[in-house]
Amino acid sequence: MTEQYLPCVEVSPEHEANAAVIWLHGLGADGHDFEPIVPHIQLPAECQVRFVFPHAPKIPVTVNGGMTMPAWYDILEMSIDRSVDEKQLRISAKQAQDLIEREIERGIPADRIVLAGFSQGGAVAYEAGLSFDKKLAGIMALSTYLATRDSIQPSEVQAETPILVHHGSQDPIVPVSLGEQAKGWLTDHGYDVEFQTYPMAHQVCGPQIQDIAKWLARFL
Repeated sequence: MTEQYLPCVEVSPEHEANAAVIWLHGLGADGHDFEPIVPHIQLPAECQVRFVFPHAPKIPVTVNGGMTMPAWYDILEMSIDRSVDEKQLRISAKQAQDLIEREIERGIPADRIVLAGFSQGGAVAYEAGLSFDKKLAGIMALSTYLATRDSIQPSEVQAETPILVHHGSQDPIVPVSLGEQAKGWLTDHGYDVEFQTYPMAHQVCGPQIQDIAKWLARFL
């Protein structure tokens, strides 16, 4: 049986790829959401990065009145500790891990692959990245939260994987306290976390993109 991968937008480097960033979008968006950022991520010439932006499947989302939209999992309530469909989240995490495996098959070593996610995609990136069984270059969690902190089964090989956590200090959708909570959990579990906030809402901004580029250049 042929492996079924999530459909993706791909931005290839000028020369043969020697690294990859798999970047998961937020609720209601799609793989094109972060595609325009790629030209602004200025990396050294030796970093030939393939950017992979998967599309989430369209499912009904309870907190949005059951409306069908691109989502990595259902959000059942918008409390501060938001109740989510963990079974769906883990299915999405497995699909993200399948994309990592595909990059490995295409010749990119696991330790040259970064898994990134924004908002809902970040919750999936945490689950998929921390539990993946081959050492990754890094995990990038943007404006997100650690939805599965009570159930995640981290892989020992990720113990020293660098984790970049960014959050908007004025985020009305995912409060910055949830980003800080994730950072606290990660730090308590011995992970190497770089935490940074920006004066913005639920979005990305120019200075942040520059910081992302510097971080990627360090680990790729």
